[in-house]
Parts: sequence; structure tokens; C-alpha cells
Amino acid sequence: MPSLYIDGTWTSGSGDPAEVINPFDASVIETVEQAGPDDVERAVAAARTAFDDGPWPRTPAAERADLLRRVADLLVRDKEDIARTETLDTGKTLVESRIDVDDVTAVFRYYADLAAHDAGRLVDTGKPSVVSRVVHEPVGVCALITPWNYPLLQLSWKVAPALAAGNTVVIKPSEVTPLTSVMLVRLLEEAGAPPGVVNILLGDGRSVGAPLTEHPGVDMVSFTGGLATGQAIMRAAAGTVKRVAVELGGKNPNIVFADTDFETVVDNALTAVFLHAGQVCSAGARLIVEDSLHDDLVAEIGRRAERIRLGNGLDEATESGPLVSAAHRAKIEDYVASAQAEGARLVAGGRRPEEPDLQKGFFYRPTVFADCRRDMRVLREETFGPILTVERFTTEEEAIALGNDTDYGLSGAVWTNDSGRAERVARALRHGTVWINDFGPYVPGAEWGGFKRSGNGRELGPTGLAEYQEHKHIWHNTEPAPARWFTSGGAR
Repeated sequence: MPSLYIDGTWTSGSGDPAEVINPFDASVIETVEQAGPDDVERAVAAARTAFDDGPWPRTPAAERADLLRRVADLLVRDKEDIARTETLDTGKTLVESRIDVDDVTAVFRYYADLAAHDAGRLVDTGKPSVVSRVVHEPVGVCALITPWNYPLLQLSWKVAPALAAGNTVVIKPSEVTPLTSVMLVRLLEEAGAPPGVVNILLGDGRSVGAPLTEHPGVDMVSFTGGLATGQAIMRAAAGTVKRVAVELGGKNPNIVFADTDFETVVDNALTAVFLHAGQVCSAGARLIVEDSLHDDLVAEIGRRAERIRLGNGLDEATESGPLVSAAHRAKIEDYVASAQAEGARLVAGGRRPEEPDLQKGFFYRPTVFADCRRDMRVLREETFGPILTVERFTTEEEAIALGNDTDYGLSGAVWTNDSGRAERVARALRHGTVWINDFGPYVPGAEWGGFKRSGNGRELGPTGLAEYQEHKHIWHNTEPAPARWFTSGGAR
């Protein structure tokens, strides 16, 4: 079945085909066709024509909103099929995949409602004869480049506001997990997206991603992924002064004061770091614990980490699935070896599982390290896997300093029963999202993004729509008259 969608037609790609691998057992799920340079040119040209000459940018916002609502309804209809495919593709549990589909549905409905009421604003000039309006217009052709860990969810965060604003898009999903992105494009087609408005190209960063970011016909690049790739995209986009929005991961602190409920914080600390095998940009990979609670908390988290049930994501008994690939597992093993060499104390995990039915897949045991120092590589770099490092603190000021001692600034949390302290710490943390006595939830109406090297721009919320809009000021003088600024020539 053709895997590329260009100008309203499913088509074969000119690149080499690729196998999509199930990380549970390394079996081939599907062989997909990939794009080559000519396909990139065709997709950008289609999106360019659809934007410059087509009806979509000039379609009333309420009609664009209706398309998004139809997509949401189709997501509900196909939820189980999409969730199963997401689990096969990424290895995550079916429970997680179902939640993802629900979240994607909510994102489409949120931006449908927002677009329908996004009429710009009037500005009071103090002049009765002037009508001053700020109106919102689409940016143009948007390249949407998404990661492998949440392929469906991350695409929805981009494509829903981009279409709501009236843009046309070229989607480049991760070559590792492209299947549900293709499914979503099929739903957009079924919902009535006009030809050229939505295009999808499968392929790797070198063959597809780089040409898209450099292309003069692309007006904006939205990217979620690793820091090095994000930096390369920003450099490439500078040549044509594109708009760029990038979310580049995090090294997220989870700060625990001793006055919090022990069972609650143990449970949430495990979920914060080991959900989806730690392959989450906002994972609470740095546990920062008050001294008096440290030893008991580390011991209990280590004990429970050893009991986490690994397995096939399609098995309802599975609590955590595999890593996405053999290459990614090798990176995790390198981080574990580095931490041990630098003196971190291994509390749990640090190995592949021994169960016979897990040997074909890319599994790695949830791993906990204590006695971690701020100069350790495992503490400084985003490992993006099932590794928890534990640090300790004595004072509130020290906890804040540790929480901010990172090049990243995506998310963090603070646990305490002292509401005043909770608010002080939350305000002091330089991270885009801070949870108090919780970790991980989000809603479509609240902005998501990071400080520092976690990127720039925001997704979700009203700002997530504004990323895909140009804001034009229109000044209308209803009673024009000579200004009489230069009077030396006199009236003619």
C-alpha cells in the first residue's frame, strides 16, 4: 500500500523501502515506501500551491473547525485499531496507547473550538475616526517533524493548530514509528482536507528532514526531538529566515520534601520515570530527595522497580514495554556503564531481563542509581530511557539550585504538604511546566514547552495556535484629511 500522500493522492516513494520493526520481538510489522528528493519537491510544491492558490487559507475559521471535529469523531470510531498499531509500532502498553488516542481526540476538539472563536481583536487608539484591528493569518507552508516516542500525540499537537490557523503542511514522522501518522493522514483525507493541504513523506532526517528544513518553499518548521537535530534545524532554517519552533527534551527534576505522603510519592516517582520505559521527554529522571527521607525512599523505589512487569504491550498484564530499538538500548547500556564507572551506586536494574519470552525484544530493566553527583554524565545528559538518578538536599534553597542545575528546562515537580513552600519552589524552577504534588498530566488548553536548551516556542494552548499565525495590524482611518506636517509648499 502506498505510504506517501502528496497533493491528495496516495503514491509510491522514490526512496528505498524500509521495514517497521516491532520492538517487542524484532518482527517486521510492515514494509513502507519512503520518499526521495523528488518527492520532497512534489510535496512542498503541492502545499505551496494549496496555500497560495487554494481555498484552505481563505476558508472561514468555522469550516476549518468543522474538519477538525470530523477528525475527532473518526479517531473515536477507530480508537482500538489506532491504539493497537501504536503499541505494535512503539512497544508501549495498550493502556498508554488508548490514552494517547483520547488525548489526540481532545487536542483536535480543543483547536476546533479555539479556531471558531479566533477573530482577532480591536485596539483602542483614542481616535474616534480610526478602527485599529489585529487580525490573524496563517504562516504558510509548515514542515511538521515528529519523534518516535509519541508519534500520534506529537503530530496532533502540530497538525491540529496548523490546520486550524489555515496553513498547509508537509508531515515527516520518525522513520522508526511512522504507522499511526499515516493512519491520521488517512483520517484527515476522509474528513475532507482539500488536496495539497496535508501531505506526508516517510523517510529519515538526511533524505527528507534536512531538505524540508532548507527548502525555500517552506515558511515554518516545527520539530520535536533531540537537541543536536534541533540545533541543525535552526541553523538550516536561518538561510531562509523561516519561523522555527523546537521542543528538544529535558532533564527533569522531581523534588521531594520529607513532609509528603510516602506511599504517594513512591508510586508517582516510579510512574514519572518508568512510564513508556522512560522514553518520555518530560520523564522525572532526576529524583531530588530531602536528606531525612532519602534512604527509605531510595530503598522502596529500588524494591518496586525490580518488580515492574515487562512484556508485550498488547498483554494487559504488562506494566512497561521495551525500548524502541536495539540501537537505543545500546545507548542506555552505555549510560549505565558510564554511571557505574563514575561511582554511582546501582540500586536496581542495570541489566537486560532474563525471561525467555523477552529475549527477542529490546528490553531493559528499570534502573535506579543513588549517590549521584552533579558532574556525572548520567545526570547531565538526557538518557531517554528507564534510568532514575537520585540526589539529596538539605534546604529549600539547595533543592531549587539542584532543580535548576541543568542545561534543559522542560518540566519538573515539587512534592510537599507546605503550600507556601510548594508555590515558592514552583515559581523558582526554570522549567516550562511545574507540577505540585503530581507528575505528568497536561491539558490541551495549557501551553507546553521549555526554557533554555529544551527549545523555543510553545505547543498547546492559545500560544500553540499563535505559533502558526502571522499577526497583522490593520489601521483604518475613516476620516482621512491632510496632515499639514510640511506646510512650506502650501496647498495647491
